[in-house]
Amino acid sequence: MRFSRIKSAVVAGVLAIIGVEINLVTSNAHAVNCPGGGIQNTYAECGMHEGDSGASGLDEQVRHIINGVLYVVGVLAVVMVIVGGVKYTTSGGDQAAVTSAKNTILYGIVGLVIAILAYAIANFVIGKVAG
Repeated sequence: MRFSRIKSAVVAGVLAIIGVEINLVTSNAHAVNCPGGGIQNTYAECGMHEGDSGASGLDEQVRHIINGVLYVVGVLAVVMVIVGGVKYTTSGGDQAAVTSAKNTILYGIVGLVIAILAYAIANFVIGKVAG
């Protein structure tokens, strides 16, 4: 019963984080990347006209989508490490529960490493294709 409440709290937290990420991605969907760095709300703030965009809109949208998905995967991996730690702490010396908790922690760490590598590879590839 207690572990069920913890799972519910973790799911609620993950959904809240996903909601914030979706809000951040969609709020910056119309932002303009200025030459030399920086992001502004309009082309005029960058001293550009609407057709002068330094990067195509498609590659920026793909980058936002990939980064959003990898962000969610990273958060889920961290949550799995936390869940594994809670399982390990509450195992009470039961060998099967300890093994399950260790596997959860291991898979969470592996997932986190994969998410970080996927983030780096995706941004590298998008940079090479777009640039």
